[in-house]
Amino acid sequence: MDKVLTLFATQVYQARLNGRGAAALNRDLHTACLSIARDDKAGQAWCREHGYKGYTSYSSLDDLPVRAPPFADLARHLDRHVAKFARALHYGLARPLKLDSIWINVLKPGGVHTSHIHPHSVISGTYYVATPKASSALKFEDPRLGFMMAAPAKRPNAPQGAQPFVYVAPAPGTVILFESWLRHEVPANQAREDRISISFNYA
Repeated sequence: MDKVLTLFATQVYQARLNGRGAAALNRDLHTACLSIARDDKAGQAWCREHGYKGYTSYSSLDDLPVRAPPFADLARHLDRHVAKFARALHYGLARPLKLDSIWINVLKPGGVHTSHIHPHSVISGTYYVATPKASSALKFEDPRLGFMMAAPAKRPNAPQGAQPFVYVAPAPGTVILFESWLRHEVPANQAREDRISISFNYA
C-alpha cells in the first residue's frame, strides 16, 4: 500500500502556567522586569550601543533568580516543563537539563529581534509576561530551508507543519520551548505598548 512517512519532525512545546498563583506570579514578573530594566544602567548602555529598541538584560545580568524571587519561582515552573519536553524529545539524559541563563526582554514599539539560534544550549524558550494587541509573534524557520534548492513554493493553504515559516502568538502566562538549534526571530513589534518576555537556555 502506498504511504507517505513523516520523518525528522521539529517539535515546539507550548503551555500555560496555570493553577493557584499563576496570575500573581505573572504580575510580580511584570513589576520585576520593568524595575530591573529601569535600574540596569549597564544593560541600558548595551542596548543603546547595539541599537536594540527596548531593553534586554542578556549582556548585563546573570543572577535574576537570586536578584528577584519571582524569577526563582518561574525557574521552578520551567524546570518541570523542560523535563516534560525532554521526555517528549526522547533525549537519553544521564541527568536533568539545568537552567543555564535567563534574561529579560522589553521590546518597544517598532523593535525587532533578528533571526538567530542559541549555541551551546540544548533547549531554549521564552515565557511571555505582556503581549499587547498587535505585538510580535515568535517566528520559527524550517531548519531544512537552506537545503531545499529548487523546491517549489508551498501553497498558501498548506498545513502549518508544511510551511517554511510558522508564527506562534502566545498569550501572557505562556511558555514556549524549542530545541536551541531551531532558528527563530521576533518581527517588528506593531503594538503601541511594550512586549515583555523572559527568555532562557537549558544546558
